[in-house]
Amino acid sequence: MALERPLVFLGPPAAGKGTQAKRIAGLYDVPHLSTGDMLRDAVARGTELGRLARPIMERGALVPDDIVMGMVEERLRLPDCSGGFVFDGFPRTVPQAAGLDAILCRLRKPKPLVLELRVDRELLLRRVVGRRTCVVGGEIYNIYDAPPKVADVCDRDGGKLMQRPDDFPEVVEERLRAYERQTLPLEGYYRSRGLLQVVDGAASMEEVTRALVSIIEREQEHDGHL
Repeated sequence: MALERPLVFLGPPAAGKGTQAKRIAGLYDVPHLSTGDMLRDAVARGTELGRLARPIMERGALVPDDIVMGMVEERLRLPDCSGGFVFDGFPRTVPQAAGLDAILCRLRKPKPLVLELRVDRELLLRRVVGRRTCVVGGEIYNIYDAPPKVADVCDRDGGKLMQRPDDFPEVVEERLRAYERQTLPLEGYYRSRGLLQVVDGAASMEEVTRALVSIIEREQEHDGHL
């Protein structure tokens, strides 16, 4: 299978977009791109943009869009992106989406296919608040849907299961509110351009992957007939 259009994954925290973006990138053998990885790589390599970003990241502040967009364009110019690529968690805002459109136009790449994983808020909270991580091996459980055999104890190595600070209810609620403020407007931006497709993120991992592949193949077949 060949990927003929860039893919952008949208979805709130715990919708599964990171997992699905990696699976789809693997199926099509194309780069899986996240701005976090790009920033860390640029800093590690000491590029001009990396040197600008480093002190900002060390302060824990948000890297400005002009630096982020510069890194995105640098990355998309590399040869491995010539056969398509998958964005995970980017763009986050409408200005970033407009910036990405401009980059794709400059590089003469097709418009993106935007895949939104939609999950009910209560299920998102259940997924995140119920998550527990083994302090020894990093295994992940969910006290509601995939609990350990013994409460708070890892089945594999007996390690203690902990709830990450990011998974506390009040933190999750704030993350969801931040998503709704910043990222949800992207839905309207991409829908108005006829680029958005919505997938039920509440289904099983395999079912979601099959649904995504079906949409990608259908859209690419449609593009081929234009």
